[in-house]
Amino acid sequence: MANIAKRPDGRWRARYRDSAGREHSRHFKRKVDAQRWLDEVTTAVTTGMYVDPGRSRITVGEWSGRWLKTKVDLKPSTRARYEGLLRVNVLPRWGEIRLADVTHEGVAAWIADLTASGLSAATVRQAHRVLSLTFSLAVRDGRLARNPADHIPLPRAAKHEKVFLTVDQVEQLADAAGEYRLVILFLAYTGLRFGELSALRVRRLDLMRGRTEIVEAVAEVGGRAVFSTPKSHQVRSVPIPRFLVDELAQHVAGQNPDDFVFTSPRGGLLRLQNFRHTVFDRAAHTTGLDRFTPHGLRHTAASLAITSGADVKVVQEMLGHASATMTLDLYGHLYGDRLDEVADRMDALRTAHGLSADFLRTEPQLIMFPELDRDAAAQ
Repeated sequence: MANIAKRPDGRWRARYRDSAGREHSRHFKRKVDAQRWLDEVTTAVTTGMYVDPGRSRITVGEWSGRWLKTKVDLKPSTRARYEGLLRVNVLPRWGEIRLADVTHEGVAAWIADLTASGLSAATVRQAHRVLSLTFSLAVRDGRLARNPADHIPLPRAAKHEKVFLTVDQVEQLADAAGEYRLVILFLAYTGLRFGELSALRVRRLDLMRGRTEIVEAVAEVGGRAVFSTPKSHQVRSVPIPRFLVDELAQHVAGQNPDDFVFTSPRGGLLRLQNFRHTVFDRAAHTTGLDRFTPHGLRHTAASLAITSGADVKVVQEMLGHASATMTLDLYGHLYGDRLDEVADRMDALRTAHGLSADFLRTEPQLIMFPELDRDAAAQ
């Protein structure tokens, strides 16, 4: 129900009731403007884009807090990162702004300002993602008709070239790591993330089968170690090469099932920053790999697996990627190097079945079919 009435002061009041029976009204100097507003409301209701104005008066700051509480599936490290992005990059600009007052142009200008301030493209993109996610919930909750952060031009994140170590380079790096030689080899030949390696317990090793079960990972959040499921909550079984099985058997001999497989020098949790500072960076420098990082060993594991003949599905499962598409995006170019190898193997397979190129070059022979000749003569 909607109507327009002239007020004693000469202004025009347009009003309507929503589906819940609540009345909404606005005042205009001209009747035509009042009618236009009612027409817009009617169109929004008809197309399903109607939003109760009262529900979009909440500020972005308050709404982002509600949004974060709904994210019960976040890992602790991800939640901490979202909180930091909100506190440092999002709320200083949008905290006091009502949802109803956020515009597409305003978000685009904010992204431009962040980029001009010198923030990395990756940080700008992450800040935009957090803001966009809060608006997506507002749309689903009927507080916004559309997401004003959609289709915003974003800076391109620089792609860092991945470094894949050779088998010899892995050995040199491992030898330079001294007592942590086995840690380097384990990362390079299994592809575990460092947080997965740190959380790995002896009972998760099945050395008879040459497997390790990855069910837990550790991350540092606010200076404390937080244990949770692996990234993307992917629990998986990872193969262990035979030479590592033998070394691991000696390494864990006499340990309790709940002990960590790899520990700090004092026996506690092996933390990434301490490991880099005291062991890894020094070993990398010694072997001429100054910019190489522990995560580079994960890339190396993928490269070594592909070189050994592993297909994309095997590499995906080994690394715990959410999909084979993600694996191909990261390492698809490594499969291109094996095209000639595939052709050679198919050629060898054909030869093994007694066929060769000479068979294709034999002279054609005319084969006669008497039945066909008799039929032709009868006609």
